[in-house]
Parts: sequence; C-alpha cells; structure tokens
Amino acid sequence: MTNVLIGLCCAVFVLGPASGLNRIYGTGDALLKAQTAYFERWGVIPLDLWSGSVRALVTPLTALFVHGSWLHLLGNMLFLYVFGAMAEARMGRLPFTAFYLIIGYLALLGYAAAHADSGQTLVGASGSISGVLGAFLYLFPTARVTSLFPFLFFLPLRFPAWIVLLFWFVIQWQAAQDDPRGPGVAYLAHVIGFALGFLYAWARYGRDSVGATRANDRATEEESQP
Repeated sequence: MTNVLIGLCCAVFVLGPASGLNRIYGTGDALLKAQTAYFERWGVIPLDLWSGSVRALVTPLTALFVHGSWLHLLGNMLFLYVFGAMAEARMGRLPFTAFYLIIGYLALLGYAAAHADSGQTLVGASGSISGVLGAFLYLFPTARVTSLFPFLFFLPLRFPAWIVLLFWFVIQWQAAQDDPRGPGVAYLAHVIGFALGFLYAWARYGRDSVGATRANDRATEEESQP
C-alpha cells in the first residue's frame, strides 16, 4: 500500500494543473487560475471547514493526495518511501492504510482548528507522513537511517532512527512556534501528525509487545535499512 499511495499522489499531481504537464489547463494566466481553483476545490480552507459545509468536511481527506509543486511532492514521497514500507510491514496493509488516512485527516483538522479564521488553502500528505514517522520512531527506534545534514556538508551518514526523527520533530516544532499564523508550510500539521502517529503506535502495540518482537525484527531492520 505504500507504493500504491505514492503512485496515487504522483498520478494526481501529474494529471492536475500543479504539474504544468497537462495541457488541458492551458498556460500562463489560464494555468494559474486553474491551479487556484483546483487547490480551493480539493484543499482544506479552515474558514470553509468550520462553516458547516458538508463538502468542506471531505477536504482533509482529498487534500492528502494534492501537492502544490514538484518539490512538495518529491519531498513527501521520499519520506513515505523511506519510512512507509517498514511501518506497513509491522502494521499490516489495511491497518496501515486506515492509519495513514485517519492520522492525515486529524492532522489537517487540527491545523484548521488552530487557524479557524484562515482563508488560506492547505494541501499535501505531510500530516499523514508525519504520522508514519511518529509510528516508525516507536516501532523501529534503532533502525539505521542514511541522512544528509547541511551543517555536515551534506555528507551521507547513518544514524539511529530515533536521532534523525527527533531532530526532525524538534525542527518542525520550532518552526510551528516561530510561525503562529500558519502561512507557507503547515508545520503545525506536521507536529500533530507526528504526535498522533507515535501515540497510536504506543497505544496499539504497547511496550511489552514491541519489546517481545524487536529481537525478531532487528534482523529485518538491518537487512532493509531505509
């Protein structure tokens, strides 16, 4: 299902106006107008969400498959590709899919609640993927992750997942604190998704059951390191 979700997000993006590849949306001003209308239709607009519109209540789900740019899409899909497969293998296909959709919905809903008077459109799978990262942190804290850090001259180094993911979470948390109005990147949705994902894994699997399976999972972790 990880690959299916990646494929769906890529297909939606390529066929939609944001990619600029589908000539049915035109070029120039016509394309920009089509992009704006597209995001407003399928993305989350907090002001509309709390207006009582039934259609708006569906947008936290549809927005998970809509991305604003190539960089937005590729960044999200990279994280899903790296961390999604192992989380899915641990949870199972259907539970993982339900987890992905529900956590993503709640993350966008939480963001919209914190910015209830905003008319800005929010799109992207970041809330869901942040949930996957949170669950991964609980389930596979010792898995080795290859990372590139700017202050280390972008050298590819391998760290335990708990170091990489906690570092990522601290950055998102700080960005959310520094950007309370919510324009640009919805860091608060990342924070909410990550926290919900971690709490779900903790509540669903529990310390005892995870501890009992980690010895068996370690060989798998080392052989299929992200």
